[in-house]
Amino acid sequence: MAVFTSVTLEDLAPWMTQFPLGKALNIRGIASGIENSNFFIDTEQGEYVLTIFENLNFEQLPFYLKLMRHLADRGVLVPAPIANADGELCVALHGKPAAIVSKLNGSSQMEPQPVHCAEVGTMLARMHLAGRDFTIHQANLRSLDWWQITVPKVLEFLSAENRQLMQDEIAFQSAFALTPTYKALATGPVHADLFRNNVMFDGEKLTGFFDFYFAGCDTWLFDVAVTINDWCIDLASGELDMARVQAMLNAYHAVRPFTVEESQAWQAMLRAAAFRFWLSRVYDFYQPRDAEMLTPHDPTHFERILRLRISQPVPALPQA
Repeated sequence: MAVFTSVTLEDLAPWMTQFPLGKALNIRGIASGIENSNFFIDTEQGEYVLTIFENLNFEQLPFYLKLMRHLADRGVLVPAPIANADGELCVALHGKPAAIVSKLNGSSQMEPQPVHCAEVGTMLARMHLAGRDFTIHQANLRSLDWWQITVPKVLEFLSAENRQLMQDEIAFQSAFALTPTYKALATGPVHADLFRNNVMFDGEKLTGFFDFYFAGCDTWLFDVAVTINDWCIDLASGELDMARVQAMLNAYHAVRPFTVEESQAWQAMLRAAAFRFWLSRVYDFYQPRDAEMLTPHDPTHFERILRLRISQPVPALPQA
């Protein structure tokens, strides 16, 4: 999250009259992240989160907002979008799509222990199962098609060694996506960006997942791999922490058992998850957009993780 579009309390006052939240009393920007403009807003009904969407359009947004509403209605701990007087979840502010969602309690757990990873694994499996009857389909916009388009745009910025790594990995992932193993993987709505800073905890109790604006339909295993590659590693080295890995995988498996095909695809999917964020961070670092509170992420972090997932064995998925 970041601030690309400024909003003042004076801007907000007339716009807020369409929502059942009373007057806006305060607004402050949220500095983390890089895709949308985000603010905490205090209203007469409590504290909420306002998002102005910088890249997504009015046609794309119903998927994200209705998915969040769908999951919330099924007991998954996510922010609930607030409808205006006309029942709309997304309305224009400063000429851009905007939405208000409920604010989760707690704070992000940036030094997770196995108990936190188990909580995340359980809720992630519940989220995947709850999304099975969601009727809107939208592909993950940062999956293979985007990788294939974006790789040629960033190669000139890389060292010869990293150019080779990127070209080799996009070739590997393109070929793997054509295999019967990949095609047999379970699919559905996924979060696709479930990093530590997108989950809230109150002590050891998980209070919610948020920031669903990279969500899309993809393999559930990719979602698990993205989550493992952030929650279950030593941040300095990228090495997997086996106690945290096993806690998350066992908790997920207890709710939604892994399949044989998922076990066969596991290392390739951990590589895919690392590659997706290495590529996007390289792209954001060398093709930055203006923002008041934007700090691009370090691309080398996921380069290290990708090299490790290629070169080292990974722990097996639990099996029934």
